[in-house]
Order: sequence, then structure tokens, then C-alpha cells
Amino acid sequence: MSIVREAQKVIVVILGALFIAISLNFFLIPANVFASGFTGVSQLIATVIPLSTGIILFLLNIPVAIIGWLKVGKSFTIYSFLNVVCTTLFLEIIPIVQFSPDIILNAVFGGVITAVGAGITLKVGASSGGLDIIALLLSRHSDRPIGIYFFLLNGIIVVMSGLLFDPEKALYTLVTLYVTSRVIDAIHTRHVKLTAFIVTKNPDLVRSEIHNHFTRGITRVPAKGGFTSEDREVLMIVLTRYELYDLKEVLRQADPDAFTNIIETAEVFGLFRKD
Repeated sequence: MSIVREAQKVIVVILGALFIAISLNFFLIPANVFASGFTGVSQLIATVIPLSTGIILFLLNIPVAIIGWLKVGKSFTIYSFLNVVCTTLFLEIIPIVQFSPDIILNAVFGGVITAVGAGITLKVGASSGGLDIIALLLSRHSDRPIGIYFFLLNGIIVVMSGLLFDPEKALYTLVTLYVTSRVIDAIHTRHVKLTAFIVTKNPDLVRSEIHNHFTRGITRVPAKGGFTSEDREVLMIVLTRYELYDLKEVLRQADPDAFTNIIETAEVFGLFRKD
């Protein structure tokens, strides 16, 4: 990857962190409405111990970053942790200001801005840390639906928000989680598993490059061009949303002319990894 592309990726990751911090300090924290994932967990912990949300978020992500570095991949982990560090920094710098006393506005705008930050970060092959890294690690060692882990953690956040404050706060937290999910779906994809169908004239090179970057199996299907009748192959690979950016980079290098169709995968039966 060129220096220019690396610089662009860093800028997007930092910008994503800024959006997340703005959503927290301007909308969610003043209204006691909670975000999803580790960010929401950090908000909850900050309500019972004398530490800021940013510091708690940073501390929670340290062990996750170490595991990610060892088990997931250095590039993904570095950029994800950079997002966490920048989010922590922005949370400490940006003052907590309540723009509106209307809790619905805070829940909706907080969810939208959080999703924009998380979505553009996912789009360049990184994440906002925490649960995303854990999900990627689990997806490499388990055929179980990874969405259940998101559901469980976010369910705990909703329940705890209701216990610490009141049931109404829990309902508004649900609004935030729903809005965040829908906006991320529009920007990137909320679906954890995706299937890529790659039509290429250079199947051996593309297959080799994919195997050099991913621990994934590939199914090769002979094909023929509809207009040209030229022989091609369709390579089918199931991957996680976190690997989509890297797949695009691999194809850009190995076969820029390859036609790729990405579809949502509801469920996978059988072995979801390459031994």
C-alpha cells in the first residue's frame, strides 16, 4: 500500500474517532444514553467509578489490542487501537456540552454520529476496537453466529442502563443502538459474514494472494464469459466484514479487472476457516 493510501487511512481513522467522541460528549453522555459495544460499557463503568469514559475505554481496549496483535493481525489491530487512542484523546479534550434537553434528539443524533465514525472506520479496514476485534477473533475459531455476542453485550448495556437510572433510559438506549446499527448498515455493512464471488481470468494468482492474506477456504467454479465466451473462473469466499477492505486491496493488486459481487451471508454451516 502506498504512503498516500496509508496517510488517507490514518486520516479516516482519526476522523472516525472524532465523530465518536463528539457523539458521546455532545449527545449521549449529557443525556445518560449509552452507545453500543465497549463504548457503552465504558459509559456504564464511568457512572459508578471516578474515571472518565475515555480513560476507561482506553484501559478496556489494552488487553483486547494485545490479543488482536497476536491472533488477528497487526495492521487491523494497529489502526483499530489508533482509533481508540484518538477517541480517548478527543473525549478528554472536547468538553461535555448538552445542546438539547430533549432525550430523543440526543439518542438519535448520538446514534447517527457514532455510526458515521464507526462506519467510515470499518470502510477503510479498521474498527473502533473492543468488541469488533473480539468478534473477528471468534469468527476465525468458531462457526457459531458472531452476532449473538453483539446481542448479548448490548443487551447487558440496555439492562444496566435501566437498573442504574430508570427503564426509560434503557428504552432510549435501544433507540440509539437501533439508529447506530441502521446507519452503519448504510455506510458499510452490519452483517458480520459476507460472501464474495470473484470472476477472474487469473484464478491461480488471485487464489494465491487471497491465501497469503486470509485464513479462508476458496471454492473454484469454472465459468465462461457471456459475451466473449472466454474461459474464466468464479472464486467464492466467505469472509467477515472486517476483512472486506483487505480483500479489495488484494484484488486491486492481483487482478484489477476482476468482477466481484459481495452479498450478505445469513448463516454458514460447516467449517468457516482454512486449516
